[in-house]
Amino acid sequence: MVNITHKNSTLRKALAEAVLSVSSQDTIDAIVNNKVPKGNVFEMSKTAGLFAAKKTSDMIPDCHPLPIEYTSIQFEIRDLDIYITSEIHTIYKTGLEVEAMHSASVVALTMYDMLKPIDKNIEIRNIRLIEKKGGKSDIKDSGEGIDASVIVCSDSIFAGKKEDKAGKAIISSLEKNNVKTNDYVIIPDEVLEIQNKIKSDIENGIDLIMITGGTGLSKRDVTPEAVRPLLDREIPGIAEAIRSYGQLRTPYSMLSRSLAGMIGDTLIIALPGSTKGAEESMDAIFPGILHIYKILNGGKH
Repeated sequence: MVNITHKNSTLRKALAEAVLSVSSQDTIDAIVNNKVPKGNVFEMSKTAGLFAAKKTSDMIPDCHPLPIEYTSIQFEIRDLDIYITSEIHTIYKTGLEVEAMHSASVVALTMYDMLKPIDKNIEIRNIRLIEKKGGKSDIKDSGEGIDASVIVCSDSIFAGKKEDKAGKAIISSLEKNNVKTNDYVIIPDEVLEIQNKIKSDIENGIDLIMITGGTGLSKRDVTPEAVRPLLDREIPGIAEAIRSYGQLRTPYSMLSRSLAGMIGDTLIIALPGSTKGAEESMDAIFPGILHIYKILNGGKH
């Protein structure tokens, strides 16, 4: 199966449809009047559809097991066609359009099985996804037109004793989100150097400053002390999202002192210095973080 461990859990919805066509009004009347020998067609098929939604991962090899938190199966009769819809909700890391289509198709198959003794010309057609919501596909905010600076704070990397990987991982993530990296520097863990670089970037019109390193608890980790006094407004939710995401992957995330905030219209985010920590932090907050620039330009939440 596809690896989805890097994804965030979000509210996801899917609505699918199947159409069952019968050959005579007598069949429709038998269904509506509950005269089908095998039982109540709507209730039996709905039950089968509920089971199918929950068991999709048992039948479709690449589907992930996921918590089904809401299912609604509806029927609408139009002449000799019965339109079946299955709507499913979950809060999880991946979408459930296959679950919705599987549910609708099993409802139709169950109806076919129950009706075949009284109608030999039933047809199932048009199994399709009508709508899906949730996940990154719903986020319309883009990094187009945003200029970023990436600052690596590390004594050892600045001295040439280690290679920078975290900063490059941040640049790669920014590229995927259509954010242009205008500057990339490596500086030592010194409060004044960090502050001077931030001030220089702001003077140069940088929209987004990404800092990696110096957010831990060693004596040389001073990035929060350098950044916080410069902020006009801190945004605690960004750091909370980073730590919450990380804590699900390592017990040490709670020790990070990542922080974020605004200086004028420039967003500053300080991330962990480890490559994995930087990568996971970017996964935690992008592309949702780009919504800030819509708000700054007069948009609404």
